[in-house]
Amino acid sequence: DVQLQASGGGLVQTGGSLRPSCAASGFTFDDYVIGWFRQAPGNEREGVSCISSSGGSTYYRDSVKGRFTISRDNAKNMVYLEMSSLRPEDTAVYHCAADKRPWVSIIARMGRGYHHGWDYWGKGTLVTVSA
Repeated sequence: DVQLQASGGGLVQTGGSLRPSCAASGFTFDDYVIGWFRQAPGNEREGVSCISSSGGSTYYRDSVKGRFTISRDNAKNMVYLEMSSLRPEDTAVYHCAADKRPWVSIIARMGRGYHHGWDYWGKGTLVTVSA
């Protein structure tokens, strides 16, 4: 069975750091782009970042550039999202997802705010940033 499980969320103060991780199984991990998405209460799901299958290319939404870093370890089937300088507006449930479409197609869709159509989705982890 395909599984994507995010973990490592928590409660931090403004300016703090967290490092959620995403564990994958049941598919050929290094064939897939992995993305992080988030959804705050009452808001649409939005793309946060994604990383190419090899790990050589990354994408970030403007609001997290310079604060978040995505990485992956294909030997361990893991993806990480290093989050620093956290703000209350970063509060959300964070999900990871996997997709096999070409990289340029994925980042074009993410840049336009499209979050549908990813092949696999995992359960999320809650990140809460207090003011």
